[in-house]
Amino acid sequence: MNVTFRQLRVFLALADSGSVSAAARITHVTQPTASMQLRDLTRSVGLPLYEVIARRVHLTEAGHELARIGRQMISQWSAFEQYVDGVRGYTRGRLSVAVVSTAKYFVPRLLGAFCELHPEVEISLEVLNRDGVLERLNDNRDDLYVMSLPPDDPNVEREPFLSNPLVVIAPTRHRLAARSTVALADLVDEKFILRERGSGTRLAADAHFKKRRFRPNLRLELGSNEAIREAVAGGLGVAVLSRRALPTSLSDHGLIELPVEGFPLQAEWYVVYPKSKRLSPVANIFRQHVIEAAQR
Repeated sequence: MNVTFRQLRVFLALADSGSVSAAARITHVTQPTASMQLRDLTRSVGLPLYEVIARRVHLTEAGHELARIGRQMISQWSAFEQYVDGVRGYTRGRLSVAVVSTAKYFVPRLLGAFCELHPEVEISLEVLNRDGVLERLNDNRDDLYVMSLPPDDPNVEREPFLSNPLVVIAPTRHRLAARSTVALADLVDEKFILRERGSGTRLAADAHFKKRRFRPNLRLELGSNEAIREAVAGGLGVAVLSRRALPTSLSDHGLIELPVEGFPLQAEWYVVYPKSKRLSPVANIFRQHVIEAAQR
């Protein structure tokens, strides 16, 4: 079986993007060249790797298996290239990081500081909901992952590096705004605006409410922290959000933090990766950078 790295890279781009034209753009080749590479790869394997249904590419079972193996091969080769660079005294290569949406408020700053120290490292950052990050983790599509509620899986390495306090916010003119302490029972008649089911923030809030035998009166479920903040400021209800997703001056945005008993919920941000994964030199340096920067 005669397969090249170029063919694998085009195929993986096809698997990620779902179209030949997008795969061509990602790998910086023309569409006819991408089609030829995919055709030659399929001929070498001897089995159909994908099919096109309603102008959308769908991988076959053999295609999914090749994508899984191909990602491992490309990752291992990249790690070897970085190893050779390390022996020569260079720190360069490619770093792929996938983070949950709330982490976008601080991870880019960590990446920026890292790039200042290592300007020859190429960065790829994916911002997704928790389910999207878990899917990429299961497929081993990135070097590292950042999330606040990692899966309870013995095959996954989880390293806490930063606190993630979850707080209750309300509009500035809320009836409980002047209170020094607010009992959870005081919110029984409030309308709640919460993150979508499956998000780390929502899972932590639901677990806390269940433990306290409190059932929030749910008005809205939204997948955007910004949309939730605007809805709260507009008087649609109260919400539970990460303090790291909030602006420094809440009052300037029509918001306050309610001193609800049991809050802030104490959570953590984690660097996550498969336990069996051998981190590339660049990924390991970034992992150490994140942990040390958070400690500072």
